[in-house]
Amino acid sequence: MNRATIDLWVGIFVTIGFGAIVFLALKVGNLATLETKPSYHIDADFDNIGGLKLRAPVKAAGVIVGRVESIRLDPKTYQAVVGLRMDNGYQFSKDTIASILTSGLLGEVYIGLESGGDPQMLADGGRIKITQSAIVLEKLIGQFLFDKASSGAPAK
Repeated sequence: MNRATIDLWVGIFVTIGFGAIVFLALKVGNLATLETKPSYHIDADFDNIGGLKLRAPVKAAGVIVGRVESIRLDPKTYQAVVGLRMDNGYQFSKDTIASILTSGLLGEVYIGLESGGDPQMLADGGRIKITQSAIVLEKLIGQFLFDKASSGAPAK
């Protein structure tokens, strides 16, 4: 094999390797879906969003039905307003419940939706009224330890 052929194969190998690294980086960052699907926007208010991040999945029955599009603080109510970009193929009733959940103990944080029985559906620009905030593990452990400390000492 001559030097030019070896250089060509090395170049092809490096290009494929670079493409694989870019693909994996996009997949890990939830940016691999570059196609634009028809979608609509809805908002949900939460007291505490925990570790929720932009582009986090929105799931219903374990199926990804949308992504978190924006997170901001409402200056009047001091609640987190989470903007959700939902796929048009999935419609949810007006009494849908949105909960911030975690996959496993330390897994990814996502929004889980449970649809209700209302015949009216959420439209573009709608708002989910029933929400359940994230459970903060540190707060639960602190409450447990505080309760144990206060109930553990016998009264004299």
